[in-house]
Amino acid sequence: MSRNPSGIRWYSQPFPPEGAGAAEGIRNQLGRPELDLLTILVREAAQNSWDARDRRRGGTVDFAIDLRTVGPAHAEAWRRLLGESAPLNDHLPLRNALRSSPIRLMEISDRGTVGLGGPTRADEAVPGDQDFVAFVRNVGEPRDNELGGGTYGFGKGIFYLLAESGTVLVHTRCRAPDGRLETRLIGCALWRSYRAPAEGGARRHTGRHWWGDVSGDIVEPLVGAVAEDVVRQLGLRPFDPAETGTRVVVIEPHLDELEPHEAAEYLAHTMAWQLWPKMLEGQEGRVPMRFSVSCDGVDVPVPDPAGTRPLNLFVDAYRRMVGPDAQQLSCLRPQRKLGRLGLVKRLAPPSRPSRAALRAMETVQIGETVHHVCLMRPAELVVTYWQGREPGMEHMSYAGVFRADEELDEVYAKSEPPTHDAWHPQSLDPPDSTFVRTTFVRIKESVETLLGLGGSARAGSARVALGAASTRFSGLVGGAWGTGGGTDHGSVAGRARTWPGRGEEAADPGDSGAEGARTAGATDHGAPAAAGPHASPDPSSGARTRVRVQYVGAASFEERSGVPVVVQPFRLPGPVPQRVSVELAVALPGTGNRESDPPLGGSEPRLVGWEDPAGNLHSTETYVIEGGDGAVWRAVVLPAPDTITEITVRSKAVIGA
Repeated sequence: MSRNPSGIRWYSQPFPPEGAGAAEGIRNQLGRPELDLLTILVREAAQNSWDARDRRRGGTVDFAIDLRTVGPAHAEAWRRLLGESAPLNDHLPLRNALRSSPIRLMEISDRGTVGLGGPTRADEAVPGDQDFVAFVRNVGEPRDNELGGGTYGFGKGIFYLLAESGTVLVHTRCRAPDGRLETRLIGCALWRSYRAPAEGGARRHTGRHWWGDVSGDIVEPLVGAVAEDVVRQLGLRPFDPAETGTRVVVIEPHLDELEPHEAAEYLAHTMAWQLWPKMLEGQEGRVPMRFSVSCDGVDVPVPDPAGTRPLNLFVDAYRRMVGPDAQQLSCLRPQRKLGRLGLVKRLAPPSRPSRAALRAMETVQIGETVHHVCLMRPAELVVTYWQGREPGMEHMSYAGVFRADEELDEVYAKSEPPTHDAWHPQSLDPPDSTFVRTTFVRIKESVETLLGLGGSARAGSARVALGAASTRFSGLVGGAWGTGGGTDHGSVAGRARTWPGRGEEAADPGDSGAEGARTAGATDHGAPAAAGPHASPDPSSGARTRVRVQYVGAASFEERSGVPVVVQPFRLPGPVPQRVSVELAVALPGTGNRESDPPLGGSEPRLVGWEDPAGNLHSTETYVIEGGDGAVWRAVVLPAPDTITEITVRSKAVIGA
C-alpha cells in the first residue's frame, strides 16, 4: 500500500446498508454529566493513560496537558495537510478552525505507556492488544485490563466534545508484533450525521471522519517515516528513539470561557483534586504518575497534595487507609468484605485558595469545611467525594478515603455512569446493589463514630491547631493591649511557615472543663467549698475541694491590636474566689507527642493574660476571679508557629479570701 503524501486526505464515513452508529449517538454517550468538560478530560484521559501503562517495564507514567498556539512556521502546513481536503463546514467546522489566527491546540500526552498498538483495522481477528481500533475505530468495547479504571471506553468521547472543531489528531508510538517501534498518526473527527450529494442520488453519512492514508480500501494511519515527516511539518514534538506513548491533539479546544492561562491553572488544580492518589510515593519509593501543565511554553505548577490544604487531609486519610489503623468495612448479609476506610479529623481553619483552586474545589463540592470521604476502586483513581454531615464545630474538618476490595471491583465499576464519577446501587441487581448500598451505610456509621469521639487530647483541655493561626496571621506585627496588667506583649516572632495540616485528631472541648488542682494549703487535703461565697473549706474534713473550669465553646483564632492570638472562653461555676492559671503544651504536626518544653531553638506558646467580661486584659500569670456569677472570661494565648497547642485552664479555691 502506497503511503506517499499525495494519498493523505480526509475520508467521511457513509452509512453502510446494514447501518452504523451516528456521530450524535457517540457524542451523547457521556450523558449529561454534572462535571465540566475540562474536569472530565483530566479524569478520562489520565485514566486511559494509567490503564495503558507499560506493565512489563514498570516505572512512572508521565501525563501532560499543554495549551499552545501553532506558530507561523507551521500554520500553513496545518491548513494545507488537514484543511484542503476537509469536509464542508456544514458537515464539520474544521476548515473554519484552521482559518483562525492563531490556531489553538490542546495536547494531552503520556509517556511510559504502551501506545496504541495492535491492528489498525477493526475486522482483523488477531491475538494481542486492540488498543488502536478500540480508541480510533470502535465504541463501547469492554475493558481488557484487570482492575483498570475504565469500563466501556465511552470516555474517549470527551476529546471530541472538547474540540470546537470536532477534530483531534492521534499521534502514537507503539511496539509492533515483531518488536520494532512504530510511529502512527491519524486524524479523527466526530460531529453530526448529514446527507450529501453522490452518484445515484443523495447519500447519508454518519458524521464520523478520518484523516490519513486513503490509498487502500479504508483510511489507514500514517506510519513510520511518513508519519514522522508529517509530525515535523505540523510542529509536533516527535518521540524520543526509545519512547512509547500517545499524544491526542485537540484542535480549537473549548475552554469554558476561560483565558488560556486561566484554563491551564484550573487544569493543574483539577489534576491535584482528581488524581492526587497517583501523586503519592508507593512502597517502592516512586510515584505512579507524574503530572504537568503548560500554557504557551510556560509551566504551570501542579499542587503537591501533601502540602496543599485542605487536600492534605485526604492524603493523611489515605495513609491511614493503607496502614494498620484502617477500618475494614463489611456487608453482613450476604457476608462480604467491601473495602478499607481511613478517617482523620483535624482542627483546620479555612484556607485561602486561588481562583483556580477554588473552582476546582467547587467542582468536587468542597468548601471551607471538609466533611467528605473520597471513594475509589482498586485502581486508586478518584471516583467522587461523598459528603457526610458537617462536624458542627468551627474550623473542624474530617476527611476519609475508601478503597473498594479487589474482589468487588467489577461490582463497583458496573455501578458507575460513563464518566465514572458516582456509584449508583439502584443500577444493579441484588446482591451487587446490596454491597454498594451497604458501603454508604458503613461509611456513614464510621463518620458518626469519628465525630462522637473526643480525639486524643487530655480530658478537660482545649486543643487547637495554632500553626494554622500562624499562617493566617503571619503578616501581622506586634502590639500592646489595654488596661489590666500593663505588660506589653510584643510581636509574633518571625514569619510563620505554611501550615502543613498534619496534626492529630483534636478534641471537642464542649462545655465541660478540667478538674481544678487541689486546694492550696499546708496539706494536700481540703473540704468542699462552703455555701457562702467567701467561706473556707474545713481542713479537718479530709476531703478535697473540687473546682471545675467550664469551657464555653472552642478556642478561636482572633487578633488583639494586630497580634494573632488564640482565645479560650471559660467560666467558673463554683461560688468562691478562685486563682486561675494556664497550662500550655505543644505537639508537632503528624505526631501524637505532647511537650511542655519547646525543642532546642524553638518558640513556645505563652499566656498573654486574662480578659474579663468588659474586655480588660490582666497580664499576669495567675489571676483571682470570683466564680459562680456566670461571667465569661477568656484566656488569651500567643501561639507558636507550626504547632498544635493544648490549653488547659486550672483553678484553685483561694482559702480565706
